[in-house]
This record gives sequence, C-alpha cells and structure tokens, in this order.
Amino acid sequence: VKKYAKIAKLVNIKEKEYQKLSEEELKNKTEEFKNRYRNGESLDSLLVEAYAVVKNACRRLCGTQIHVSGYDQSWDMIPYDVQIIGAIAMHHGSIAEMQTGEGKTLTASMPLYLNALTEKATHLVTVNDYLAKRDCEWIGTIFRYLNLEVKALTNDIPVDKRKEIYAADIVYGTASEFGFDYLRDNSMATSKEEQCQRKPFFAIVDEIDSIL
Repeated sequence: VKKYAKIAKLVNIKEKEYQKLSEEELKNKTEEFKNRYRNGESLDSLLVEAYAVVKNACRRLCGTQIHVSGYDQSWDMIPYDVQIIGAIAMHHGSIAEMQTGEGKTLTASMPLYLNALTEKATHLVTVNDYLAKRDCEWIGTIFRYLNLEVKALTNDIPVDKRKEIYAADIVYGTASEFGFDYLRDNSMATSKEEQCQRKPFFAIVDEIDSIL
C-alpha cells in the first residue's frame, strides 16, 4: 500500500497538469495512449497518465446530470487517494478490500480504462443485472466522455446480439452471463461466427467474496 500511495501522488501531480488541457485535448489522450500501447509501451508505464485522465474527466463532469436507473442525478465524484490506491492494486491483480462508502464502483473505472486501451476484452463482473446496467450507465459516463464504448451484458440480451455487446471496449455483466456465454461458445457453437466472446484479457470481479 505504501508503494501504491507513492504512485497515487504522481497521479495527482499529473492530474493537476491535465487541468490546463482543453476538453478536446483531454479526450484525445485516449487515442494517444492506444497508439503508444500499439508502439510497444506497457500498461504499467501508462498507468499514471491514464489514471490522471480518468480523475480529470471526473472533475470536469462535476455538476453534469446523469440518467441512472430511471432518474437523473448530479455527478459529484472525483477519485480520492484511497480509490487511486485501490485502482492500482486492481490493475496489478490484487484483491482490494474497501470499506462501505469508499467507492469501489468509481475505483474500478481507472483499471478498466487503462486495460481497455489495449483494445482487448475488458470486463467488469458483478452480481446482478441491475448493478451491471446501473454501473454501465453511471460509471460508463466517464468512458463515453473519453471516447470509449461501454455496454451492459444482461439476461434479456438475445444470443444473436451478444457479439455486438462483447465488441465494446468495456463490458459490465454478471458472472452467470459471462459464464453461460463461455459455455455456449465452447460447447454449442458450431463455427467461429456463432461464438460471441472475444479472447479473455482483463476482468475485475466486483463483490469477489460472493461471486467466487
């Protein structure tokens, strides 16, 4: 945690610099990072800048009305240091145990953004359809602002539409939907065209104690 706290300080310094950017310049960072990754830079080397971009996007979104679960609410979240530390831990494959109210939903946005820069399958696995939809609408606001596509995988999505969902940069879904799609792809599909999932790359498991 001490090591991650030092990295969090660097994120905050970089985010102060990004406050001087225009909105367009900040949004263009996503494409810049993707190009740098394609050209051989590692995700670890992009982490500080990517997390700073997410934090700055949150700052700029403050006061915006977001439509979530049938009602409007005002965006009021900017990641605290504890969330940035949790986000660094998640990227490195650790379990980040957070207290109620410490905002793990926002914490997950940073490693999701960073790993989606690879243009490979990036998923958040949650416990039910309501949370998958809610978080796709709510936290998805950050990703849409930063020019990434985010979709929710829920029980009511027909099999023939699932490939389209999995093509998104970031997918929020339930453990059972991801699991059944994996089984369908690997036991029932008779051709590559019938398979809907992309090759697994990065997933964050929310409520890991219940899901696993």
